[in-house]
Amino acid sequence: MILIFLFFSILDGGLSQLHFSVPEEQERGTVVGNIAEDLGLDITKLSARRFQTVPSSRTPYLEVNLENGALVVNERIDREEICRQTVPCLLHLEVFLENPLELFRVEIEVMDINDNPPSFPETDITVEITESATPGTRFPVENAFDPDVGTNALSTYAITTNNYFYLDVQTQGDGNRFAELVLDKPLDREQQAVHRYVLTAVDGGQPQKTGTALLVVKVLDSNDNAPTFDQSVYSVSLRENSPVGTLVIQLNATDMDEGQNGEIVYSLSSHNPPRIRDLFNIDSRTGRIEVTGEVDYEESSTHQIYVQAKDMGPNAVPAHCKVLVKLIDVNDNTPEISFSTVTESVSEQAAPGTVIALLSVMDRDSGENGQMTCELHGEVPFKLKSSFKNYYTIVTDGPLDREKAESYTLTVVAKDKGVPSLSTSKSIKVHVSDENDNAPRFMQTVYDVYVTENNVPGAYIYAVSAVDPDVGQNAYVTYSILECEIQGMSILTYVSINSENGYLYALRSFDYEQIKEFSFMVHAKDSGAPELTANATVNVIIVDQNDNAPSIIAPLGKNGTAREHLPRSAEPGYLVTRIVATDADDGENARLSYSILRGNELGMFRMDWRTGELRTARRVSSKRDPPHPYDLLIEVRDHGQPPLSSSASINVVLVDSIVEGRSGDRGSVKSKEGSLDLTLILIIALGSVSFIFLLAMIVLAVRCQKEKKLNIYTCMAGDSCCQCCSRQARGRKKKLSKSDIMLVQSTNVASTAQVPVEESGSFGSHHQNQNYCYQVCLTPESAKTDLMFLKPCSPSRSTDTEHNPCGAIVTGYADQQPDIISNGSILSSEVKTHFITYPGNTLS
Repeated sequence: MILIFLFFSILDGGLSQLHFSVPEEQERGTVVGNIAEDLGLDITKLSARRFQTVPSSRTPYLEVNLENGALVVNERIDREEICRQTVPCLLHLEVFLENPLELFRVEIEVMDINDNPPSFPETDITVEITESATPGTRFPVENAFDPDVGTNALSTYAITTNNYFYLDVQTQGDGNRFAELVLDKPLDREQQAVHRYVLTAVDGGQPQKTGTALLVVKVLDSNDNAPTFDQSVYSVSLRENSPVGTLVIQLNATDMDEGQNGEIVYSLSSHNPPRIRDLFNIDSRTGRIEVTGEVDYEESSTHQIYVQAKDMGPNAVPAHCKVLVKLIDVNDNTPEISFSTVTESVSEQAAPGTVIALLSVMDRDSGENGQMTCELHGEVPFKLKSSFKNYYTIVTDGPLDREKAESYTLTVVAKDKGVPSLSTSKSIKVHVSDENDNAPRFMQTVYDVYVTENNVPGAYIYAVSAVDPDVGQNAYVTYSILECEIQGMSILTYVSINSENGYLYALRSFDYEQIKEFSFMVHAKDSGAPELTANATVNVIIVDQNDNAPSIIAPLGKNGTAREHLPRSAEPGYLVTRIVATDADDGENARLSYSILRGNELGMFRMDWRTGELRTARRVSSKRDPPHPYDLLIEVRDHGQPPLSSSASINVVLVDSIVEGRSGDRGSVKSKEGSLDLTLILIIALGSVSFIFLLAMIVLAVRCQKEKKLNIYTCMAGDSCCQCCSRQARGRKKKLSKSDIMLVQSTNVASTAQVPVEESGSFGSHHQNQNYCYQVCLTPESAKTDLMFLKPCSPSRSTDTEHNPCGAIVTGYADQQPDIISNGSILSSEVKTHFITYPGNTLS
């Protein structure tokens, strides 16, 4: 029957110990006990908590069922083979569970059964006794050996009943028993030279087992003096690992006889076990005991050597003594470190005290040589915590930051207290797993972006960048623009951003004269959980281009020519007139200079290039100056690159006096009134022709609308379409400015279209009117998100398709009607029908 003794104690660190006992020689599969039940654990949760044994403590004799916690015999247990004479015979196991971490020490005591009988080393034991031996003389006999222990060990000896001898059974200091043959009656060799008895060794088991040997007593002639030792027991100390040949003790026995009867021979008694004969040897002549094997304190701390001394005379009687050798422990074993469980990675947000690893240390030495100190090497945010006996846990001891250290190499150093001290170390590597604890960070909090006006819509203008020191998804940053309004319109109609790389694109052509700068916020967020964000301000500063020619305000004249009077009596420096001009540009692009292009061949006039004042350079000469008026062409030029200019014609008439000049003007007024009737007739005629032409255009537009629906795919090629659109545009041209171009969101694919635009010069400009074909360029992302269109010049004409030559450029498929935005509003479905759609482009 299996005896189970369970005791449970709560010790430091939450570790406990169980004790079981099992008789030896049990069959395989015999249940010793149930660890889980005795500990009160939930059997159904053993697998979830990773119930297991510590690898370094496993034994082949026992096995733990990890599913139900049963402790069973795995193979035959022979107590004598495992522990020899050691009492008690213990086996140890360590088991642990996780979540939370719990460690239990299991102690299994192997109980001895009486499975071995006592036995003598020889079947025949011979004892020689001189006939002169007196009653009471003792003679040791060979000891029997019983590998069992406790009550099953050797208990007593017995001898066949006789008249000469009896046995005296004695107990040694280590508990072993031996028998001495005591002479009870004098012997007479002449009467009986040999005595034979049966020697029996009996153990204390139930049932008792015995062993026998034949004891042969030979009676010898007397040798009346036996050798004697100074002491019956000698005690010496010997350091373990002493080399072979080291002196243990020098024995000295004396014999009062002379000659061969006094010459002593030493030998190891037959009482000594074989292991003693392997470790020690005695010189038969000198009595010197030396080391012949490897003496190990961890194997046995003491040894008993039985020595006998016998003279060389006839019928010699041996003398006996015992040498007790006590080994001195030497620090010859380094500590051993064994990791039971190791966590490969730990979150950087792990709380202090989080268990990283469980380990144990052991030193086979004893005393101070076996006492150890254990520490964690280096300055790391971890510490070593003692749990139970020589068990330790490595726990976190401070905050972890993966961005500062991605991993730690933890080195555990175990050092004993011997002299010299021995130490050992073992390392593990622990990785710190990333948590989303760092928000994206822009390289700048404010970005100043300079964009030259008249940029191509969809052009790249800048790149913002935010970095996140985290890794993986926690460091994947996406960008967006926070919604706001600029001049009443969404910022998303001005700029767009690539969500992956932060590239900024202009969605419209900017005009410095309309908007000089604007600001918006860029929003960056990572992909961690929870998401972390950051914002940066982008200031877009429009850089002026010289795209506006000077505009002449004064003097005003009829049909573009101003008329000024110059008295013939005017002195040099007389102010004839002052040219006043403005330029919509800024800076150097708006700084103007004035000059006379032609009409001043006689050097009559000079022009102040800064103020625009036209003055006389000399007196009027009747001989030199012609009688007819001076026709001057004045040029106003800015300082841009390239410079732009405008011109004005001034007719300077020579008069006798200022009063005459004014009366001449009144005469011209009367002539005007005389020609009023003719002007009225011309206006009526032109109005009638215009009305008839407008009516014809309306009829033609209605017919064209019907034909467009049938011929919607007539323009297939890009170049031919542009030519077709250009031809249509010539018949109904409309002035467009750069501010009319903008982009809106679309889910369709955009492409490039060419739009004919008429640009006319200002009053008095010497530039001729031209037709421009603008190429529209969209952003790299426009294939997914952007759509560009042209907006009418004024809200009053937003739906007047008859006067809008190109309408809007949109993107869409033939079977889809996209929304067209004009001045921030969606055009009606009637207006949408005026747009021609062909593959890749939509033009009105």
